[in-house]
Amino acid sequence: MKIQTEPIGSIPRPRYLLEGMRAFANHELPQPELDKLFEIALTETITQFEATGSPVITDGEQTKPSFATYPVHGLETLAPDGVVIPFADGHTRQLPKITAGPFRYQTYAGGYVQKARTLTRLPVKQAVISASALSLLYPQEGVDGYSRDQFITDLLNEAEKDIRSCFDNGAYNVQIDFTEARLALKLDPSKGLLQSFIDLNNQVLNRFTAEERKRIGVHTCPGGDHDSTHSADIDYAELLPSLFQLNAGSFYLEYAAEKNKLEVLQIIKGTIKPDQRVFIGVTNVLERRVETAAEIRDLILEAAEFIPVEQLGTTDDCGFSPFADDTSTSREMAFAKIKARVEGTALASAALERSQVIINA
Repeated sequence: MKIQTEPIGSIPRPRYLLEGMRAFANHELPQPELDKLFEIALTETITQFEATGSPVITDGEQTKPSFATYPVHGLETLAPDGVVIPFADGHTRQLPKITAGPFRYQTYAGGYVQKARTLTRLPVKQAVISASALSLLYPQEGVDGYSRDQFITDLLNEAEKDIRSCFDNGAYNVQIDFTEARLALKLDPSKGLLQSFIDLNNQVLNRFTAEERKRIGVHTCPGGDHDSTHSADIDYAELLPSLFQLNAGSFYLEYAAEKNKLEVLQIIKGTIKPDQRVFIGVTNVLERRVETAAEIRDLILEAAEFIPVEQLGTTDDCGFSPFADDTSTSREMAFAKIKARVEGTALASAALERSQVIINA
């Protein structure tokens, strides 16, 4: 009856690291000095992660510029004026766009796993960006001498290589960040864009064996950033039936912030496949309050009425700082929420075990 629990990924960076990253960007700090700050922040983050009692940890994405663009950071064939993503509070994020081929990652996520595993004995989970998100780097006007078909071929190869690099370096599992899923429905209510994203991601997933896919999950949320979202107004009922078409072993779903939780649970119950696991978010990363373990327990027990316990897990609604400059949540708040999730999940597991004993008696 033990319910699995895992984090999503990012933890807010300490102030000294953010200041160092800004100084480096302004050519005021040399790379070796920035690397020292990365080392300190990474060590502190893993130590604090371990203290939460979490059975699985991440590196907090301390050295990623963002969850979305880490593979292309430093790529010379990029222009800054790519797709603009608007958020509900009015702020935006803008992706770069490629200006020439061939498309190659500059950084593979396996390197983050390798470093983190030198600092902990706990299983290390690694998040990677979806192929569908990076497909947005190809501009609508095209690229001279480099067709979209050529780009997609290169993208699929690089996305597969990124996931394999994590496994090769000892990752416990790999989470594909697919936060643009809900946004796709906002941009195209006909679901054509969403289906194209799912098909593209499945082309990556289908390159792995069934056994390997058990260790690959997909995370989706409304895109939390600076206490705002880009697509929370899109009903989950429009997304979830399509989402479970993905040939992944696990799904990490934003849930705590959902208003109509009963509807979400009913959809999951009617859609999830027998070989899939759903990790529901039980901490709202946009709320400036730490949930109690008892509140989290009750949320899980309600979900267990719809989702078989062997297919149920818990997580956080989203990463706490997907973009490096997002300081809307403090590190202390993030770790406190993680600790509450771990404790609440343990309470729910114990309650379910007691129920089973009574039933068997």
